[in-house]
Amino acid sequence: MNKSSIQPRLIVHGGAGAISRANLPPEAYARYASKLRSVNAETLGLLRDGTTALDAATHAVRLLEDCPLFNCGKGAVFTRDGTIELEASVMVSKGYRKRGCGVVLIKHVKNPILLAREILVRGETDSEGGHNDDGIDPSGGTGGAQGHSVLGGPTVEALARKWGLDMVPESHHWTKKRWDEHKRQLLQSGLPNPNWTQNPKWPPEEDSWDGREYLPQGTVGCVALDRSGILCVATSTGGLTNKLSGRIGDTPTIGAGFWAEEWCCAQMVVNRQPRPQSPLSAIVPDGLFDVWADCMPTMNGGYNTVPRNLPLDEKQRSASSIRSYRAVAMSGTGNGDSFLRTAATRTAAAMARWSGQSLATSVQEIAGAGGELQRSAGDRWDKTSEGEGEGGIIGIELVNGVGRIVFDFNCGGMFRAWTDDLGNERVMVFREEY
Repeated sequence: MNKSSIQPRLIVHGGAGAISRANLPPEAYARYASKLRSVNAETLGLLRDGTTALDAATHAVRLLEDCPLFNCGKGAVFTRDGTIELEASVMVSKGYRKRGCGVVLIKHVKNPILLAREILVRGETDSEGGHNDDGIDPSGGTGGAQGHSVLGGPTVEALARKWGLDMVPESHHWTKKRWDEHKRQLLQSGLPNPNWTQNPKWPPEEDSWDGREYLPQGTVGCVALDRSGILCVATSTGGLTNKLSGRIGDTPTIGAGFWAEEWCCAQMVVNRQPRPQSPLSAIVPDGLFDVWADCMPTMNGGYNTVPRNLPLDEKQRSASSIRSYRAVAMSGTGNGDSFLRTAATRTAAAMARWSGQSLATSVQEIAGAGGELQRSAGDRWDKTSEGEGEGGIIGIELVNGVGRIVFDFNCGGMFRAWTDDLGNERVMVFREEY
């Protein structure tokens, strides 16, 4: 694979769910589209300038975390108790020991995606006990991330402070629309109001929620391919509206809401060698002898095949095999519990890897109409307020040095932005143009 010729690719999403033209009027769509378009353009520009996939993907998600339109960071949904509990994750196809990391139960970190990134990067110097051979904590203090891939709550927020990430009061993440959504849904479900420990005060210019406008319920995510051929997926969310405090979703769970990997394919090759002379060749015409010999293996020693599925150990690899690489990365959005039950993104990757089919086909079979996510809901499909089984997946597949954008969803819509194969900027929410 000639890595210098790899063209960077990028796709971002802003959540999926029961989106329709009725609850997403043109002026609302324009706001979402404008933000997604700017994030896509800015981040793709960074990739083209040589930024790594890790830095690009986390940059894109950070921009979305800072935007109150989306269910992550500022603008995240509330728990049933009227609190904020954020989640984020990052994973690379190769290049870091931990490969993937997640953070959960975040309240005071401004950008959870940057905390997930820190755990991944600092994992290069973590030892199993959190200290190096000299007994010095490589994170710069006592109690580093050790070898852990997923951390949450006060422990990981203390690490964020130590590492110099921006810390904010929990109220930084609040918006009036989400608070209205929180209280309205409690009332509609017949649940008692919790004993709120806070009474938010909103700026007079901040908009209320009318109960009809669509508010994104899924995650935000980005998949990036850089010039070196590395894929990275970054994902962030506030979770489900009025979830129970302490609930952990698919976003920080490796293999459920996100996945990235690379593998080596050893293609079968046929080595044509001179056929040994047979006494019959003197009396049988060449063409007829070839047909006869092909039908009689004992007479044809001229072809040696190399098995298709070879060990990855370089020393065991046949000198006659041709190595090619494939890599995939995906970010999911939708009902997180359905993604957890189906291990959705890892399942899609495994289908692509072990069956040889394209990632686009695998994603369709998981997240498309009638796919595994929808089937997992059984007779509850389209009947629960949480949208059981609903969701979508975005991703990039790298095959022979060429990146391919993929996505599919089984619900009303999925906010997404990318630059297509012809270089055109695309922003869509439905299957058809808005």
